[in-house]
Amino acid sequence: MRAEMIRWTVLMALSTNLPALVTAQAADMQQTAPLQGATPQWRPLLHYTPQRNWMNDPNGPFFYKGVYHLFYQYNPVASEWGNMSWGYATSTDLLHWHEHDVALPSNETKDIFSGTVVADTHNTSGLGTTNNPPLVALYTSVFKKNASREPGVQAQSLAYSLDNGQTWKPYQKDPVLTLSPDSLHFRDPGVFWYAPGGYWIMATVVANAPVVKLYKSVNLTDWTFLSDFGPAGFIRPGMLWEMPSLFPLPLDGNPAQQKWVLMLGINPWSIAGGSGSIYFVGSFDGTAFHPDRLPPDGSDPAAYDWLDHGADHYAAIPFAGLPENTPVTIGWMNNWDYASQVPTSPWKGQMTLPMTMALRTIDGTPQLCLTPESHYTALVAARPTLSFDGLQVFSGRHLLPDRVHGQVLDIDMSMHIQNADRAGIVVRATPDGHTGTNIAYDMKKHVLTVDRSRSGLTDFSPKFSHEHIVNMPSQTGDISLHVIVDRNSIEILSRNGSVVITDLIFPPARADRVIAFSENGMTEFRHMKITPLDSN
Repeated sequence: MRAEMIRWTVLMALSTNLPALVTAQAADMQQTAPLQGATPQWRPLLHYTPQRNWMNDPNGPFFYKGVYHLFYQYNPVASEWGNMSWGYATSTDLLHWHEHDVALPSNETKDIFSGTVVADTHNTSGLGTTNNPPLVALYTSVFKKNASREPGVQAQSLAYSLDNGQTWKPYQKDPVLTLSPDSLHFRDPGVFWYAPGGYWIMATVVANAPVVKLYKSVNLTDWTFLSDFGPAGFIRPGMLWEMPSLFPLPLDGNPAQQKWVLMLGINPWSIAGGSGSIYFVGSFDGTAFHPDRLPPDGSDPAAYDWLDHGADHYAAIPFAGLPENTPVTIGWMNNWDYASQVPTSPWKGQMTLPMTMALRTIDGTPQLCLTPESHYTALVAARPTLSFDGLQVFSGRHLLPDRVHGQVLDIDMSMHIQNADRAGIVVRATPDGHTGTNIAYDMKKHVLTVDRSRSGLTDFSPKFSHEHIVNMPSQTGDISLHVIVDRNSIEILSRNGSVVITDLIFPPARADRVIAFSENGMTEFRHMKITPLDSN
């Protein structure tokens, strides 16, 4: 491990020993990162970050022999995009992470862009043995001026590991897949084993077309074109499609009603501006993906299905190697509109909380739903909670008691808006309410809104959008929300996880209170359970 890199463990524990761990590891962090301008107040407790330097998209997350492996786009030498390599971290519970040396480093001939890692358990590639099958990484090479291809050309390459991902060997034939003619935008291979056909499938993109290209292989090294998907009526000036993932899910938990989901990163033109993650639900016959429905060409972005309606959830990708009944995804918690300007140091970039995925019928259509992964829910269940069931607020604000404070909170709540116009909560608030992130439901407009205009530091970029809105009809005024608050983020889930809003925030450390509010009428907070996760 490099001398400047230490083991970075996300400060979480599945026990009542959390405060001691927080204290000890926070002290360790202060000793190892005494950089001028460092921002420990925004180092997340729940979300993975590298110790230092730039991070963006997750790459090739997989589960193997009891360990979760996470790779990601990483600059080993600076806190800005560049020198693209694969950073690497492992975990046994998706909460504590151990940062390792760079897995696939940039070199004088190429940068290493996004891709996938799969366990070739039957050694179809021939790169391992029956007793020691290889882990295989398919990734995008971006060639430089010293390479055999023109600078900027993108193609798919392969590396493999025979020691559970600790070291990687480049495949002798590099690259294993190119376009003809060469392309500057051919990238992001997502690979999986297609059991009905007995072969591997690769989904990749020509990002600026935009189009998803599907290929098949029996050995991971030789690939045959299958079909294209896109642009699906959704194309705007400068739009890029990135990070494709194709995977099956049972509809409403019924294995006999299997659907296929194609998930993509869209940048720009996402639902909240800048970058975001979109998905299509349909079928896959081993050759082509067929969506169940497509909005008419030229439709507004709101006509499409979005994984998240906040500004900071991009490049979502599933973990490979998990049982089919526990599909888990993770994404980059940031937005290309302002990623280079977020005010964190000595790191820049973090991951979303890992979420379990399900496909549920909501309002008559299949929708992709997210819920916190089981290790996180077990953590919350093991911690003391504070309950405020039956709290009534009439045309005003109610600061919850002093004991309800913390920079990291899990909030599970339901409210009945009796005759108010708007109601909700303010998190990471100062007692006077001047600073805070406002989460509100509007009964007149039938929308759920996050307003981070007074959340703390917001002027580091003019593109740091303030308000994010999702349509969420409720005729009865009964609204249920699950809100996960970290030191520099909020994740809000509603309607069985079909509505998600993920946003970065940069509040002052003193902003650690919760305020309930109701505007122009009565709201009853019938259920409110708050679990502090960073308290002593």
